[in-house]
Amino acid sequence: MPLPAHPDRLVLRRPDDWHLHLRDGPALAAVLPATAKTFGRAIVMPNLRPPVVTVGAAGAYRARILAALPPGARFEPLMTLYLTDHTAADEIARARASGFVVAAKVYPAGATTNSDSGVTSLDRAEPAIAAIEKHGLVLSLHGEVTDADVDIYDRERVFIDRSLARLVRDHPALRIVVEHITTREAAQFVEAAGANVAATITPQHLLWSRNAMLVGGVRPHLYCLPILKREAHRRALVAAATSGNPKFFLGTDSAPHARHAKEHACGCAGCYSAPLALELYAEAFEDAGALDRLEGFASLHGARFYGLAPHEERVTLVREPWTVPAEYAYGAETIVPLRAGETVRWRLAAG
Repeated sequence: MPLPAHPDRLVLRRPDDWHLHLRDGPALAAVLPATAKTFGRAIVMPNLRPPVVTVGAAGAYRARILAALPPGARFEPLMTLYLTDHTAADEIARARASGFVVAAKVYPAGATTNSDSGVTSLDRAEPAIAAIEKHGLVLSLHGEVTDADVDIYDRERVFIDRSLARLVRDHPALRIVVEHITTREAAQFVEAAGANVAATITPQHLLWSRNAMLVGGVRPHLYCLPILKREAHRRALVAAATSGNPKFFLGTDSAPHARHAKEHACGCAGCYSAPLALELYAEAFEDAGALDRLEGFASLHGARFYGLAPHEERVTLVREPWTVPAEYAYGAETIVPLRAGETVRWRLAAG
């Protein structure tokens, strides 16, 4: 039975977050509960300092995450390796054998937070990429170039032309997730590619264009990388996310930074969405008249791409407006979420 145009309740299989930053130490303890209350699993990004480049480091990080979970929480961290120019094929084999490392992450060197140890060219990472294809892991891509002659708004499009098309051609069995896509060109590329290529989409890229970040003053808490693009690109992402196509699924890219680090002369890139991520996606899907497709995007498509069973457990969203706190505790600091101080029309029901 189709949903009414504006239902008061949505019951979904518990969703998963296929792109998440948890940081470490006191920051990890501060932000993990917000994700664990909503999501059953999450792909945890490896861009710590130092980065998670070995299976041993990934296992130790996973143990710290599990130790930081609130009592009774049912949450599984899915770990990733941080690829460098020197990642050995043997490390990929160990990752596959571990049972808890499911993906390897390519950060182009200098592309975003803690990416300075990232890959300088895909050619240099070729032995690791070939091993990822051979062993059936997922290659998780931050799909941008960092060349000084490429405008920041064009980095994703140029990456598709220069690197992604060749990668897909040369590795036909490689499972690829193009993370946090931001452009019409990326959505079109993923849609046209084989079933082994998929993409995650963030709440901020579904809800805001670059005007929201820049018109009337700079709003640093909307600054993320890849950066928000034109309204036409936002609409293309909404169309992809709400299409029902299983190649597109939820990845918040929730990326916490202390308030002083965001509101700074050289502010950090990243949006903190974990406390209200599912609610924001619900708004985007409702605005598009596609609430009936939210469960697929949030709870089914990503699990199937990663070869995992969707959760049997359900969560409930209720139409109950609430005001997002101005800030949350973040260790000894504070952190400002998306929509701080504003009203959100959906709320995750307790339970």
